[in-house]
Amino acid sequence: MEGNGEVSPLERSDHTRILGSRAGGGEQLSTREALAAIYRALREKGYDPVRQIAHFLLTGEPTYITAHRDARSLAQRLERDEVIEELLRAYLEDLNREQQEQRS
Repeated sequence: MEGNGEVSPLERSDHTRILGSRAGGGEQLSTREALAAIYRALREKGYDPVRQIAHFLLTGEPTYITAHRDARSLAQRLERDEVIEELLRAYLEDLNREQQEQRS
């Protein structure tokens, strides 16, 4: 908690967007899980996942994502701004954790 009584972005609970499954029931994927699935599919096809996902997020062009394992369809269901928020949140949490470890 910050000195003014507000919760810092790094301390907020995870508000990951939940994606419905294609079948409309049962299993749901969080943004994090969807990114992991897209990452795996890109790696399996021999692509550089970081570069491909980054270009997809910047342009919205789905052809940066392979159709292998339905990754392209999954990517198209993501809200790109929320993916960027999720990535930034994870990066800042990791950075914060490293800084705390250095102080210890």
